[in-house]
This record gives sequence, structure tokens and C-alpha cells, in this order.
Amino acid sequence: MWTVVYIAKNIELARNFRAVLNEHDIMVMLRAINKETTTGYEVLVPGAEVDEALGLIIDAV
Repeated sequence: MWTVVYIAKNIELARNFRAVLNEHDIMVMLRAINKETTTGYEVLVPGAEVDEALGLIIDAV
């Protein structure tokens, strides 16, 4: 099951987090919150990797 670990304000920020997580072999899915605008993207990871992903996101911020 996929779990939201971060809500990014734009696609660039979401892609940056995806790159950081992918470097640590964590699968990432990005999902637009509102398909009509270009703001708001959910960063999702598999449930088993949530703790590690959150740690990496905290370090990246």
C-alpha cells in the first residue's frame, strides 16, 4: 500500500524529493492533488519504507 509522506507545493520540489529517495533505492510515486492546476503534489512511498523515507525527507529539508 502506498503512503503519502510529503505534499510538495510544485512539481519541481516533488521531483527533487523523488530523486533523493530514489538514490536510496526507495520507490516513489508522484500524484497531482488537483489535475487542473500545477500546484500540489503528493509524494508516496510503499508502506514498508515510510520511516526511512521520512528520515531522508527531514534530512533534505
